[in-house]
Amino acid sequence: MKIHTLSGYIQHIYLVEDTKGILLLDGCSRADVDNVCQYITKTLSRPLSDLKLVVVTHMHPDHAGGAMLLRERTGAQVASHPKAINWYSGVAGRTAHGIDLLLTWWVASRIGKPRFPIWYSPILAPDLTLRDNQTLPGFSDWQVMYTPGHTDHDLSLVHLPTQQAYIADVLVQVKGDLVPPYPLCHPNQYRESLSKLAHSQIDTFFCAHVPPTKKDDIDFDHVIENAPKKPKNHWHSSKNRIKKKLFGLTKDH
Repeated sequence: MKIHTLSGYIQHIYLVEDTKGILLLDGCSRADVDNVCQYITKTLSRPLSDLKLVVVTHMHPDHAGGAMLLRERTGAQVASHPKAINWYSGVAGRTAHGIDLLLTWWVASRIGKPRFPIWYSPILAPDLTLRDNQTLPGFSDWQVMYTPGHTDHDLSLVHLPTQQAYIADVLVQVKGDLVPPYPLCHPNQYRESLSKLAHSQIDTFFCAHVPPTKKDDIDFDHVIENAPKKPKNHWHSSKNRIKKKLFGLTKDH
């Protein structure tokens, strides 16, 4: 088993190569699809059909945006948590999808990237659904760990023989410190997920926006203690701004 790290549009991309085929640990963004395909054919000198499975850890643009297009180009199966298909459903969901696309462009601009096309369907149509503790179809050395908090359907993936894990956006880095992601939709579940990771046998964590980090270098207690107690997402942020403005007007009058 070998993990190849690619520089994505705004995140790290992890391709797992072994004798059974190639596994993509997250669905990346639409802007990353050509890069992934070229890496498989040119760098690894393997046919695109060797990509067997694409896991969508959650529905945000840099984790799900390329999944369906990669399936179309390679024939790979797409897998996700059952709740992923409903994340952007309804009017509120479609609005959140649009905001998340704009946020992706904003992050890209902050790191000097141009505005590439990144739109993707807000409704995922996975071939497979994944549950907590099951092994990945076709890649039995990898086990699914349900780690909600950032969304209600976040998945982490653990390579059991080496105790390495990809945890997507469970942790991000701000000014050198490991902190909770934004949005944080389910803070209580997030703390439980962090506790699960802290008490696991995992040795090394791979993240979408943080370099590989040893477990001993992560102060889980500090992150748990300082994580928000209330949800932090687009809706709560908007409501808080409105409340502050209204409260300010009331005080002035």
